[in-house]
Amino acid sequence: MSELFTQLEAKIKGKGLRIVFPEGTDERILSAASRLAANRIVTPILLGEKQAIETKAKEIGALVDGIEILNPLDYGEIEKLVAAFVERRRGKVDENGAKKLLQDVNYFGTMLVYLKKADGLVSGAAHSTADTVRPALQIIKTKEGIRKTSGAFVMVRGEEKYVFADCAITISPDAQDLAEIAIESAKTARMFDIDPKVALLSFSTKGSAKSEETEKVVEAVQIAKQMDPSLRLDGEFQFDAAFVPEVAKKKAPDSIIQGDGNVFVFPSLEAGNIGYKIAQRLGNFEAVGPILQGLNAPVNDLSRGCNEEDVYKLALITAAQSLTD
Repeated sequence: MSELFTQLEAKIKGKGLRIVFPEGTDERILSAASRLAANRIVTPILLGEKQAIETKAKEIGALVDGIEILNPLDYGEIEKLVAAFVERRRGKVDENGAKKLLQDVNYFGTMLVYLKKADGLVSGAAHSTADTVRPALQIIKTKEGIRKTSGAFVMVRGEEKYVFADCAITISPDAQDLAEIAIESAKTARMFDIDPKVALLSFSTKGSAKSEETEKVVEAVQIAKQMDPSLRLDGEFQFDAAFVPEVAKKKAPDSIIQGDGNVFVFPSLEAGNIGYKIAQRLGNFEAVGPILQGLNAPVNDLSRGCNEEDVYKLALITAAQSLTD
């Protein structure tokens, strides 16, 4: 495991954090949870039928010591969760509907986070992104001043660390969306001990081209600066002007970013998704994420093709996020 995650372990160990895993019988989840508990990094909460989880753990040689197991179907405080859920949804669901929804492990787990019985949630090994994100948006919701959640990747290669966003969630962000993504991505950067220097990207640098697309980024820069005047942020930049000092001197000599950008905000989801995959596959960067940003409490989504190591790392990230929110 890279130094990046060793540092995260040290940051969260001993803080008494609790992470809920809705997919309690999944082998990858069980193995990662067993490791987290054995290392005393966090207390894992596995959801599911206790006997089924213990049987599966025995089959794969995973220990359940230090792991809490909760079954949504016989949870002793379900009425409290139902009442809180009905109140949170403000008339959009009645008590019977709430009881039915809370049999779903993702809704149940998200309510544990909302009620501070857990510090974060990791799901997606056996569920779709929508299954994971929908309860979070309905229950935990986005922070005040943030309209949408976004998905960032931390790109790691040796000592190099960068943040790319949004690479996972918002298809066609407008200027306000881009500004919010920039602010939240800077927070993600700090979590990984990156001093954020935020560059909003385009196919133009400082007015070298003008179009509806470039003006959107220019507007986003102004909004973001108003949201956090202390943040080192600028745009619009072509990537080379944001990353290469010699190019910055020619294309953006008056910018606060002089080829030293380390947090890159892409103008659309297609650009962000293509960009991180190029860096991953051609540049041999490790892509850590997606890390969901902008929620009131951390909920993160695994790929269904994940392995145990992916689960373990995302749990570390989720726990670290809970310390910054």
